Amino acid sequence: MGPGELNPAAAVAELTGLTPVGVHAIAGHVFEVDTEDGDLVVAKYDPRPGAVTAEVAGLTWLAEPGAVALPNVRAHDYRWLVMEQVEPSEPTRAAAEALGRDLADLHAWGAEGFGASTGPENAWIGLAPMRCVPSPDWAQWYVADRVQPYLRNAADRHLIDPDGVSMIEAACARIDVPREPPARLHGDLWSGNVVWSNQAWLIDPAAHGGHRETDLAMLALFGCPHLETILAAYDEHRPLADGWRARVPLHQLFPLLVHTVLFGSGYARQAVTAAQAALRA
Repeated sequence: MGPGELNPAAAVAELTGLTPVGVHAIAGHVFEVDTEDGDLVVAKYDPRPGAVTAEVAGLTWLAEPGAVALPNVRAHDYRWLVMEQVEPSEPTRAAAEALGRDLADLHAWGAEGFGASTGPENAWIGLAPMRCVPSPDWAQWYVADRVQPYLRNAADRHLIDPDGVSMIEAACARIDVPREPPARLHGDLWSGNVVWSNQAWLIDPAAHGGHRETDLAMLALFGCPHLETILAAYDEHRPLADGWRARVPLHQLFPLLVHTVLFGSGYARQAVTAAQAALRA
């Protein structure tokens, strides 16, 4: 199979030794592959330098504590990732409660620093680049390595006006978050990266060390089934610091700015609204 050839069946055969008998597109460059022995796997193609390496490293790192359900990596090379398939079903309250507790346990396993990961320094969050270099201070790291690169990008491309830039910078200048040790984060925990089956499975991580409130704020960003059940179970299992709900908009600045750069100025308005809420907190 040539390096430019998009052939999930050939990739699965080459990397796993299985014999594919059917391929079904899921989304983009993600495919469900049926095999001769009745197995079912997901083949994901990503030609960006380091993207597959970062995802495999993230899945492996998140799996170490045994706290959350993640698809098993079956095989990979520099552009293809073959994983266990998870059959989705309707989310349940019991699965949501378990996810809240499991996330709390995952976060508690910690990281070597804010921004630390076991993958490459230049990683990805979705389709966007994400730098992973450890730092001892969350606020400084969050502003310098997460918010500012995307704020500058958005401003340079006129996706956000100067008043919006000033509002976000003001929110960053007034960060007041209780000090906690670095948590082991999924890092891109919006609801689309939670697959509900017999339990909640997490996919497509941008894993790194960060503040545990960030994963919870990501869950809230675009809505998530049984969100309040997840949050209540988390807080009961490993209580969150006072005022955590008021800090949700602060943690949402980064993903909203990423979406601004990737998808346009509509998300810039949401980012400015989040900054205004963070200033009021």
